[in-house]
Amino acid sequence: MAEDESRREMSQKSVQQFTEELSCSAPVPGGGGAAALSAAMAAALGGMVANLTIGKKAYASVDKQVREMEKRLQVLREEFLKFMDRDAQAFAPLSRAFKLPRQTEEEKRHRVRIMEACLYEAAAVPLDMMEKIGDLLDILDVLADIGSSMTISDVGVAVQCARNALTSSSMNVFVNTGMMKDRHVAEEMERRANDWLEKGGGKADVIYGRVLDAVHNG
Repeated sequence: MAEDESRREMSQKSVQQFTEELSCSAPVPGGGGAAALSAAMAAALGGMVANLTIGKKAYASVDKQVREMEKRLQVLREEFLKFMDRDAQAFAPLSRAFKLPRQTEEEKRHRVRIMEACLYEAAAVPLDMMEKIGDLLDILDVLADIGSSMTISDVGVAVQCARNALTSSSMNVFVNTGMMKDRHVAEEMERRANDWLEKGGGKADVIYGRVLDAVHNG
């Protein structure tokens, strides 16, 4: 019970606690939680850019738009923190499923059924997160153009954090779908992950390129 409670509160841990637990031999937190934290930091940085733009006379023409974006970024940040908990919750039953007995044919069939359900859930969580990261990159794309010029490098850092979360999440999809027996379901999930990876990665490249131009050229 205490272990499950700890997993549910993964997002409530201090940075020091989380990184200490991340470095130990326990399977949770792992790569999924780290990816979710990276996405949350990207959304938080986007929020900082928005808040440093809001209320500034030079950006009055986009003030309303940026305020709306800041609200959306708050929601995304909270959602990414929840993904830290969802990742831990999804991995726990999968970890137990690996230990199920498989001596008899009945035990083998039971293990396959449980494993399949657990693998699906473990892949679904990072796949859902990839879609949310796509939404985040859409916002950062606009902030790179209309946000305060003093924060352009912060947009670049946010984009790189989001990209890291995106690619990391895709690995967490593929490592689980690769073990699934139902290849039709697995391949559909992989197709969606690859679509988000291509779309999001391409957008991140474009945004980061604009940020670099702005940083170098003023």
